[in-house]
Amino acid sequence: CHQYTNRSCEECLKNVTCLWCASSKRCMEYPVRRILPPADLCELRSARWGVCWVNFEALIIAMSVVGGTLLIMLGVCCCCCCCKKKSKKQVSGGPDKDDERAAREREKRRVRQEERRAEMKSRHDEIRRKYGTV
Repeated sequence: CHQYTNRSCEECLKNVTCLWCASSKRCMEYPVRRILPPADLCELRSARWGVCWVNFEALIIAMSVVGGTLLIMLGVCCCCCCCKKKSKKQVSGGPDKDDERAAREREKRRVRQEERRAEMKSRHDEIRRKYGTV
């Protein structure tokens, strides 16, 4: 990379391992152990990597904006889906699990009550027959 120093940015960045510093017009090896080049090597606004028209400062800002926008959109979509499911459940009038459980319990109570009534009626009829009041 050092052989491209004082040449053009395009020539330097043909090799993907190189970093171009626009302020000093130096071509240097990209410091792979660090994500961003250190300030003593080259300022972020002067550092170019990959393409000459985007500096690291603009790249970081753009990636932050895009990432934040995606997160906000994801959150809004999740909220919309949850609200849509709730409203669809209420509008459709379809029974949910609680309604079904309550209906089953009501039916069980009704059947037990009918059985008790029939039992009471048969007992009363037996008593009436016993005392001849039928």
